[in-house]
Formats: sequence, C-alpha cells, structure tokens
Amino acid sequence: MQNLQNSRARDEHRRDTSRPTTAGFVSGVRSNKRALLCGVTYNSKKYILRGTVNDVMKMKGFLIHSFGFPEECIRVLTEFEHGEEFIPTKINIQNCLKWLVDGCKSGDSLVFYFSGHGLRQPDFKDDEQDGFDETICPVDFMEKGMILDNDINNYIVKPLKQGVTLHAIIDACHSGTVLDLNHIYKHQSGMWKDNKPPSGVAKGTSGGLAICLSACEDNEVAADTSAMNGAMTYILMQTVKHHGPNMTYENLLKKMTEAIHKANKDRCLTSNVMKKIFRRKIIQHVLA
Repeated sequence: MQNLQNSRARDEHRRDTSRPTTAGFVSGVRSNKRALLCGVTYNSKKYILRGTVNDVMKMKGFLIHSFGFPEECIRVLTEFEHGEEFIPTKINIQNCLKWLVDGCKSGDSLVFYFSGHGLRQPDFKDDEQDGFDETICPVDFMEKGMILDNDINNYIVKPLKQGVTLHAIIDACHSGTVLDLNHIYKHQSGMWKDNKPPSGVAKGTSGGLAICLSACEDNEVAADTSAMNGAMTYILMQTVKHHGPNMTYENLLKKMTEAIHKANKDRCLTSNVMKKIFRRKIIQHVLA
C-alpha cells in the first residue's frame, strides 16, 4: 500500500495522517452502513481468477464482525449468486454502485470492495496525469467493455454529501487511482500528492469523504496467493486483526507495506503461514 488516496484531503489531512483512523469504517448507526462487494472469477475463461469469491466472503465477514455492518445491508456480486441481478456484469455493477450511494446522508458509512481484473487504457480527455484511464473488469468486459475510473468517480465519489464516508478497497491490477480522487498519500515522504486532472474537470465529492485502498500502483500488477485470496485483501485483514480497528491510516499503510516487503524477501520468509500463502513474489505496493 503505497499511498492513501483521498478525495477531499484538506490541509490538515495532508499534514497529519495520524488524525483520521480506520474506525472511520464504522460511522453512524447500524442503518447508516452499506456495502457493495464484487468478486469476479471470469469462470471458464483463460484469464480465470480463483480467489475472488473467497475474498468477497471473507470481506463480508470482516465488515460484519470487525466493523458492525448489518448483513442485510451488504450486497454481494459473484458469478455464483442466486438471481441474475447479482452476477457481476457491467450493467449490474453500475446499478449497484448507484445503489450504494443512493439517498446517502450525513453519518453514513459506505464500502465498495472489488476483487478481480483491472486494466488501463489511453486517456483521451486529458484528465489523467499519467495519460491512462484505470479500469475494473466486469465478467462480461470482453463483450460490454470495462468500467472506467471516470465512471466510478461519477457513480460513487461525486454524489457523496457532507458527513458521508466512503471506503473503497480495490484488489486488482493497475488500481492505484481507479477512483480518480484528488490526492494521493505517499507514506514514504508522509506527503499528499496532487492528483487533480490536468483538464481541470471536477473530480471531488459533494462535501463527503472518499478514501481508497488500492492493491498497487497504476503501472503495477497485483498478486494472488496459494490460499485462494488476493494478497492485498489477506494482508489488510491480517493487519487489522493483529493491530485492531482503531489504527491510523498512516499506520495501516505502514504495517501493510512491511508485510509485503517481508513476503518479497526471496526464500527468507520466517512465517510458515506466509510461506504457504504467497506462491510468488509480490511486486505490488499497497496504495491508499
């Protein structure tokens, strides 16, 4: 996790990441919590992913047991759900993103989780500093197309009203700026980096707060594990389990990055669990 990406990032946030804490996952009363969890396996395709449904099921339990999300307020999309509306097609994901923020009000805590393939493509609108749009891939992306960062921003970032908090957790390749938020936190320097579009188009919220934890930089790929989980998802849950849900974002990023660096030490893993979990070097850096 290399950077903490924040849509609003006021001056005090840019100077001090010790003030917000991961307890922000839980905001308001039970009825004010809502989550959308998407896991895409691309079943029967040559680019199949085998751990995404496990990721979703574990994330669901994580939100329920660690942060008090009511089960009835969590919507799950996988290829194995009952009902066509819960298959992670492009139209279903788009509809559910709209559902996630529909009628949001001050005190609401929202979560968007995606485990699947992520790609990038040339940006033709001059709203990306690196010249590429980042995307997530629905199960039918080869036929219907990908969901661009511009669209995700329009669906779940811009509608956030004052007092609403969104946490997006994206365990996919090329996911660093997939919400197109205005600032990125670089934990190495402790500084916020400006990520505003060169075109000047507005990408911020309507007063709310959006925070994205991404598996890797825009130009990196994310690892999976022999335990049938995304590496970033596994490390996030283990970090919160071991250090508690009231960590600062800065400390969360630090601990997760340390875990990835530890796993990257070729043949030097001291934990038997980590030896079993990671089947290849993790080249990603955790972003937030």
